[in-house]
Amino acid sequence: MQLHQNLGAVHCSGTSDLLHKNYCMMDKEKMSSMSQPVPELPVEDVERAQQHYREVLGFEIGWLYPGKEIGAVSRGDVVIFFRKRNAPFEPATHWVFAEDVDASYNELKLSGANIVDPLEKKPWGLRQFTVKDLDGNIFHFYHD
Repeated sequence: MQLHQNLGAVHCSGTSDLLHKNYCMMDKEKMSSMSQPVPELPVEDVERAQQHYREVLGFEIGWLYPGKEIGAVSRGDVVIFFRKRNAPFEPATHWVFAEDVDASYNELKLSGANIVDPLEKKPWGLRQFTVKDLDGNIFHFYHD
């Protein structure tokens, strides 16, 4: 039997071959653990972004590198890095799962977040709303 490989990766989806399935299960057991990726958002002013995320979005300021070119904020398990960029730059887009999307919407609305798309059920089945930060970065908060 020949296992299909591409650049050392074994394709494990959609196979009915028992040997192939067992190999894929063993391969998954060997995988090292990883945490959530930390996004790095482009901003014009790192300190201003940190203050905005603290005051409006409920984050805590983590650190600010000397020279003020990069810094971080956190909220619970979520960490965001900011890196100073010269305009124009392409804003980032992120999808954030909210266990209670109604509570998240109400909290951010009351805190003065720039909600550019209100909470509603979308044709694709998600209840979602969208927030834009001071630098144009987009966050789609959703629940299915």
